[in-house]
Amino acid sequence: MAHSKARAADGKVTYPPGVKEISDKISKEEMVRRLKMVVKTFMDMDQDSEEEKELYLNLALHLASDFFLKHPDKDVRLLVACCLADIFRIYAPEAPYTSPDKLKDIFMFITRQLKGLEDTKSAQFNRYFYLLENIAWVKSYNICFELEDSNEIFTQLYRTLFQVINNGHNQKVHMHMVDLMSSIICEGDTVSQELLDTVLVNLVPAHKNLNKQAYDLAKALLKRTAQAIEPYITNFFNQVLMLGKTSVSDLSEHVFDLILELYNIDSHLLLSVLPQLEFKLKSNDNDERLQVVKLLAKMFGAKDSELAAQNKPLWQCYLGRFNDIHVPIRLECVKFASHCLMNHPDLAKDLTEYLKVRSHDPEEAIRHDVIVSIVTAAKKDLALVNDALLNFVKERTLDKRWRVRKEAMMGLASIYRKYSLQGEGGREASKQISWIKDKLLHIYYQNSIDDRLLVERIFAQYMVPHNLETAERMKCLYYLYATLDTNAVKALNEMWKCQNMLRHHVKDLLDLVKQPKSEASSKAIFAKVMVITRNLPDPGKAQDFVKKLAQVLEDDERIRDQLETLVSPTCSCKQAEVCVRDITKKLGSPKQPSNPFLEMVKFLLERIAPVHIDTESISALIKQVNKSIDGTADDEEEGVPTEEAIRAGLELLKVLSFTHPVSFHSAETFESLLGCLKMDDEKVAEAALQIFKNTGSKMEESFPHIKSVLLPVLQAKAKRGPPRQAKYAIHCIHAMFSNRDTHFAQIFEPLHKGLDPANLEQLITPLTTLGHLALLAPEQFAAPLKSLVANFIVKDLLMNDRIPGKKTTKLWVPDDEVSPETLAKIQGIKLMVRWLLGVKNNQSKSGNSTLRMLTAILHSDGDLTEQGKMGKPDMSRLRLAAACALLKLAQEPCYHEIITLEQYQLCALVINDECYQVRQCFSQKLHRGLCRLRLPLEYLAVFALCAKDPVKERRAHARQCLVKNVNIRREYLKQHAAVSEKLFSLLPEYVVPYAIHLLVHDPDYVKVQDIEQLKEIKESLWFVLEIIMAKNENNSHAFIRKMVENIKQTKDAQAPNDPKTNEKLYTVCDVAMNIIMSKSTTYSLESPKDPVLPSRYFTKPDKNFSNTKNYLPPEMKAFFTPGKPKAANVLGAVNKPLSSAGKQLQSKASRMETANNDDSTSNPSSPQRSKTRYSTYNADTHLGNNDCHSTRGFQIQILVLKSLIPAEMSLSKTLNLNQLQERDKRKHMFPTVIDKASCCHCFQFGRYFVSAST
Repeated sequence: MAHSKARAADGKVTYPPGVKEISDKISKEEMVRRLKMVVKTFMDMDQDSEEEKELYLNLALHLASDFFLKHPDKDVRLLVACCLADIFRIYAPEAPYTSPDKLKDIFMFITRQLKGLEDTKSAQFNRYFYLLENIAWVKSYNICFELEDSNEIFTQLYRTLFQVINNGHNQKVHMHMVDLMSSIICEGDTVSQELLDTVLVNLVPAHKNLNKQAYDLAKALLKRTAQAIEPYITNFFNQVLMLGKTSVSDLSEHVFDLILELYNIDSHLLLSVLPQLEFKLKSNDNDERLQVVKLLAKMFGAKDSELAAQNKPLWQCYLGRFNDIHVPIRLECVKFASHCLMNHPDLAKDLTEYLKVRSHDPEEAIRHDVIVSIVTAAKKDLALVNDALLNFVKERTLDKRWRVRKEAMMGLASIYRKYSLQGEGGREASKQISWIKDKLLHIYYQNSIDDRLLVERIFAQYMVPHNLETAERMKCLYYLYATLDTNAVKALNEMWKCQNMLRHHVKDLLDLVKQPKSEASSKAIFAKVMVITRNLPDPGKAQDFVKKLAQVLEDDERIRDQLETLVSPTCSCKQAEVCVRDITKKLGSPKQPSNPFLEMVKFLLERIAPVHIDTESISALIKQVNKSIDGTADDEEEGVPTEEAIRAGLELLKVLSFTHPVSFHSAETFESLLGCLKMDDEKVAEAALQIFKNTGSKMEESFPHIKSVLLPVLQAKAKRGPPRQAKYAIHCIHAMFSNRDTHFAQIFEPLHKGLDPANLEQLITPLTTLGHLALLAPEQFAAPLKSLVANFIVKDLLMNDRIPGKKTTKLWVPDDEVSPETLAKIQGIKLMVRWLLGVKNNQSKSGNSTLRMLTAILHSDGDLTEQGKMGKPDMSRLRLAAACALLKLAQEPCYHEIITLEQYQLCALVINDECYQVRQCFSQKLHRGLCRLRLPLEYLAVFALCAKDPVKERRAHARQCLVKNVNIRREYLKQHAAVSEKLFSLLPEYVVPYAIHLLVHDPDYVKVQDIEQLKEIKESLWFVLEIIMAKNENNSHAFIRKMVENIKQTKDAQAPNDPKTNEKLYTVCDVAMNIIMSKSTTYSLESPKDPVLPSRYFTKPDKNFSNTKNYLPPEMKAFFTPGKPKAANVLGAVNKPLSSAGKQLQSKASRMETANNDDSTSNPSSPQRSKTRYSTYNADTHLGNNDCHSTRGFQIQILVLKSLIPAEMSLSKTLNLNQLQERDKRKHMFPTVIDKASCCHCFQFGRYFVSAST
């Protein structure tokens, strides 16, 4: 060592053998040559070569001089750097350089040379790699730990390495860089913030995207040094997150990006940081919370993340942000849900409750994204979502916003297609989502045309894809129809009917367009345009577009011809696709990518194009039915019993025979239907007969061989078949055969002569057949029919009770338990009515006689002979038959005129019958006649009596019927502005006089001033007025007020001289007036027109008489509570399954008993006899907790026609069950309760369907 110091002191430089002095006096090339020899010498030396170390000490010092460190030539600098690296290796652990400044200069020099690593194609790259390898292996930079400027040296080294790394480097370069940098972190005493920033900056997304290799290098470095660097990372985040010292680092603004990257690299790097995020989730700063939520969404949702399990407090805190007050935060949470469901199914349970709340979020975007999240996960794997999550999507199909409804419907449709139609998830998955098809079709009953159009599109693209081959498409439709629930089947039938109707409207428009131009044709075209417009989205805009289309059809013959082909009954599915494509291509323009007119035309074509059904399709469907009949179909595999499949197939064909009758015109089809007529299943044969009736109009000409076989079958069924088949057989003959009179005579004569009252079971079919012959050919059999009715029907059948009825306390029994005599009497009543409806005149006064007979049946409670032989169920059936017969006759103007007020009132009281099923069925018939605008307006007032019905669902139902009928009439008046002469019979406000008059003659209203009876009157009036006054269109409140005032100036035309009756009339008017005054603020305005009162009900006003007296007792004032009338919000009641059937007694004293519909002896708590009008039943008693539904729209789906709920009604609310219970307790204090099993069958009414216990 002494020699070394001496040698160093004398300053003499010793060069390796063959190497001359290296100085500035030689050329660059020579210097490089000599340095290479020096490099070779140092490269071959090792740490044990003490003599050589001493010999070349001065050379080592010389190479570190500024001459070399600052030499302009890069090759010289590289060779010097390689020498220096070897010198540090050889002289380790003590370097020959003792000056801190010199050490700094040397390491900064070496760092600068490492930049040469960037060019991997350089000739000197191997030397640069050798330099890196050397300093990494020796850990040369660790010498700098003792230097004051070590941080500057390390930072510069890190920056250089991150800058030069690129995709041209192999794994060894990457490894040596990591080794070099990790040794500095792991073996050093500290990591400065500047050095940490140099590493972390490569994780920031912007830098990461610019240099992926630098990111990978930083990632590897952090993984290698996780334990050593973690405290410094924690300190950095603590400074920024907790103390808010953003100035400590330029990376403060990227703190959340860094946390995510660090977590993905190694979660242990953030052990102490994650609790800080929980604190940040509760920050008062919205933006800060949003950033943390976005960060945690990525961390929790990452595929292999276990953060939720490892840090449950943070997970629960994050879930709380689903309820954050800030909308973007809730939105971010909802978006995260799909990733979480897909990557972490075990967290679905935690998410479900929070998604449920968000599915009802007031923000449309959030509700929308809840659907997107659930559907996205379900489409990936149905097992990822539970039934509750799918139900949230189901609920949103009834959302108030179209965007949300559309997303929910399309989401369910795509799920259905994937797992049910394509069968990707197997039979279990298909079974799990089997409800989707029903739910989607139920939506067709919504008021919005957008909803209905989307259902049609979903059906054509997702449920029965129109692009399938014909046989496959029909098979798909066949089994879909067989597995739909009742409501969905009716919806699908309605859809086809609507499309068919629109097809006919377009065909009518084409016919009008082809006519010569005239004022009349222009008006007709405009009227037809308005009709078509109502079947398209946004009718306001669509009107202009349809007008434009009508003009195009006038001008462009080619488009007109293609559209005629499209709406032709003979258009095939393939032809339809070609026509649609050609029309849209012709109307489209490449220069106008957004064309609202073309979009509207596409909507129209989409609705009218027969993309599913044509002759080939019907033939394929028939073959599918035949396969089921032969037992060669896949019925069991599809989960449908063969009998059900056959029946559903025939029902499907029956519906299609209405909408596509021409498609059935093939011998093969008719022959298959003939085979169905011979089957034992009555429903199948009935459907086949109806199909023949709808499609066989040209059978005589086109298929005479079918006719010759079919006629004997029809005649046999008309004479001896089941009643319904006999009915359809007669209608088939009437529709299909030209010489029908001859065929009718061949049927009538033997049946007429063979009627035997002693053989009651054999009477039902002949009476049914004769009744329909009377309807279709009244003139042909005029004389024998009159004799038949007078002598046989009335005298022999109705006026005789041959077989004593069963003694039972039941009021109703199933159809198969009704006695043959009662069934025969019912058919006798129907025969009389059909005969009158066929004749359509009352010249022989037969109408008066029949009406007296029907009212006599009602007067006698159904026991016309009053001998007491009939059982209660039979009496109920006959009361119902008589009441329905009255309604039938009232629909014919010539008979409506002769129905007396007493007969009308007696008929109306059937809606308060003691038997629940009588009330139900009567209401159904009443509603149907009113909806078709066949029954006169006074029959709408009958629903006012339903206010007293003890069954809450019946009251709710009646209210819906009122809403529906009021809406139908108002819509009709809007569309037919020219029917002012019919205003009196159509305007819903004119129901008020009829309701007042009906309540005046209510048998329960006995004491004029009785408070309890007046409260009942008030409830009944409000039951009607609430719906009528929901809209104050054209100042209708003042019009109603004026109408009531005018009634007070008249007398009751039914009893004009009876003071008590007139006092009752004025009292009821005062009740109505007080309701109007308490519920309206505009009643005092001028009436828009002077009301016209029905002269049959009220005398002419006495102009000399001013009736200003108040007839109400003072105590009644307290019962008129002020408040704005609103549309009937009855969904809460309607959406509950009917738990039991209540009963209601008519007002006749002879029927003042309360008996259970089941045997009272089977129930210890059966009600006893009572002299009250209604059965003692509290419908609210049996409503279970699971009966409540708060979702918009129908849980128990509507059946027929459109929604009974007006658009302005808030569908997000339901009736409060407790309030209804309290209200009913105040209204009816019933001492007993009917058993829950009171109902004996399922029934349907309007668009509402409930199942009752059997």
